[in-house]
Amino acid sequence: MKKIGFVGAGSMAEAMINGFLQSGITKPENIYITNRSNEERLNELKEMYGVRPCRDKSEFFTQTDIVILAFKPKDAAESIDSIRPYMKDQLVISVLAGLTIETIQHYFGRKLAVIRVMPNTSAAIRKSATGFSVSAEASQDDITAAKALLETIGDATLVEEQHLDAVTAIAGSGPAYLYRYIEAMEKAAKKVGLDEETAKKLILQTMAGATDMLRQSGKQPAQLCKEITSPGGTTEAGLRALTEARFEEAIIHCIEETAKRSAEIKEQFAGAALEKHF
Repeated sequence: MKKIGFVGAGSMAEAMINGFLQSGITKPENIYITNRSNEERLNELKEMYGVRPCRDKSEFFTQTDIVILAFKPKDAAESIDSIRPYMKDQLVISVLAGLTIETIQHYFGRKLAVIRVMPNTSAAIRKSATGFSVSAEASQDDITAAKALLETIGDATLVEEQHLDAVTAIAGSGPAYLYRYIEAMEKAAKKVGLDEETAKKLILQTMAGATDMLRQSGKQPAQLCKEITSPGGTTEAGLRALTEARFEEAIIHCIEETAKRSAEIKEQFAGAALEKHF
């Protein structure tokens, strides 16, 4: 069974550890964790999940087959510098937002097999919509192993790396936009007389039901929308209000701006990497 090492012990690392263990894909003794200096956090994860804290870099990289980079992206240069001399030929899985495969390889100084992953915060409940891309050096076995691990925290979809900015906009940041929509629905419900508890229950079930309807019916959103909308009825009045408020244009603009910012951050990291090493 492959042994997995986490460099970084934050919330995403914990979500992944939880998914790996709940799924049974590996055992606690096969997971090593380390971070820069927070000993208390390592001990907390040890107590909760039975995983192995390891401060000895030589031991950590000798023992592991897969290394997951899960520290803050802004710490990438310093963190990778500190582990580069100890790296062997492990598969690298990176959850560092904004760092391309090329930038990660650049920091390591060689063409390691790298799988770049964009999960979202729903990984904490094993419901992430995760996009991932792979370097040319990654073998089919590497890809299969990584996909199996990622599927323990939700759905995992292989995409070309050039599309990860779009994945970030839709899946990475998407939950925040849905939460904002739900918040608006709650405010509206209060305004038309519903109490908070009742409104929340109805809104969440409506969202879940609509999502399941899309999954199970095989119908397009426009078709399902049409089936709900009677001429002169309540839904038509609401949809007219959304059109007047330019709802669709706002959503499209939101996603475009998110993808644009993701691309800008990616270029910033790439520029910083070149500036540091040349």
